[in-house]
Amino acid sequence: MNHIFFVTLKLLFERKRQTIVAIIGVSIGVGAFIAMASLMNGFQKYFIEQALDLNAHVTLKIKDEPDKERILRKVYGEGVSFSIFGAKPKELKDKIIDYKFLIKKFEKDPNIIGIAPHLTGQGIVRYGTVDKSATLVGIDPTLERRASVIDKFISNKKLDVLISDRDSIIIGKLLARDLGIDEMGKKVIITTPNGITHLFKVVDFFDSGITMLDQTRIYMNLKTLQTIFNKPNEVNEIIFRVKNVYQANEIAEKIKNETGYYTESWQKAFRNFLQLFKIQNYITYMIVFAILIVSAFGIFNIIMMTVLEKKRDIAILKALGYENKDIIRIFVFHGVTIGFLGALFGCLLGYGIQEFLASVNVSVEGLVRTKGFALDRDPLYFIYGVLFAFVFSTFAAFYPSYKASKLNPIDIFRSSA
Repeated sequence: MNHIFFVTLKLLFERKRQTIVAIIGVSIGVGAFIAMASLMNGFQKYFIEQALDLNAHVTLKIKDEPDKERILRKVYGEGVSFSIFGAKPKELKDKIIDYKFLIKKFEKDPNIIGIAPHLTGQGIVRYGTVDKSATLVGIDPTLERRASVIDKFISNKKLDVLISDRDSIIIGKLLARDLGIDEMGKKVIITTPNGITHLFKVVDFFDSGITMLDQTRIYMNLKTLQTIFNKPNEVNEIIFRVKNVYQANEIAEKIKNETGYYTESWQKAFRNFLQLFKIQNYITYMIVFAILIVSAFGIFNIIMMTVLEKKRDIAILKALGYENKDIIRIFVFHGVTIGFLGALFGCLLGYGIQEFLASVNVSVEGLVRTKGFALDRDPLYFIYGVLFAFVFSTFAAFYPSYKASKLNPIDIFRSSA
């Protein structure tokens, strides 16, 4: 095998410029894959982690699931064909009946590690002359800690103040910014849809990094919100934290079947974003795939030109006793060597881009807010990049290698005579 490697290296060094160009092409493809996968998946994982930490894995809530045909089915049975063009929605009671019993019941489920009740509603918060709409969330801080990691997002860790001071609130950081509140202790007026106004003191800020939540959400004591909404001892939402987040769909379906209430897993709640992430991944991989295809064509052209230029040398090798499989090995090793060197430099390039992006001090504010880029430094990206380089370079080298092995040395010597 040593003589095959020697011939391969001889061919590589004879066409240095073309070899370097091919290696650069593969390096760019591998480096781009590593950097883009790290950036895209880092952003997606950051968003999902934030969403999972803050929002429920499973939510039980009041929601009307339209069934326009329910009355006709009761009257005529299931065997009648009909169409409904309009139906009045059924009256919906915005409360979960006997929620304390449901909490006790599902606390015994080994797959559930935390349950907390919520009362949610809309309100207008005023500070000075500025009014903003807000989502009011009444919580029991003790139970909330078991069902979420809310403390992680409370700036000054004063969640327990909601227990001792029921006229206190924790306000979203972006909502506070929009109102002009930049320090704790400020007083705001909250007006509910039923016209009740109440004075509250801001005791802390809520900073999840998810823009849509930080611009709208206000936390307060559950009893306080029940009072100002005039809904004593009522809740309209129960959140569940489960052991395995990827079993949330199955657990949500089980809770729905046992309670009859609408349930929603985190996958269902964020399905639009998850679908967007899939599309984003497809676009990323298509771009990288296109770069690698171009690199593969570069390898193909270099080896094909080498075969055409080295016909006489190939004929001499065959005359010396080299078999067809030896000729194939020489040119396949030619492509694989380019792929290996390209993969090696591509990994270095990808790592360098990762380090550069990590050092960029920029505030990103959109769907999520981060200081700098959220990167996923999974070593698998480097492994995948190397595998892609080997696969593409091997396939690119195979056909020219096969053509070289089929050259007839007698015909070549005759034509050059």
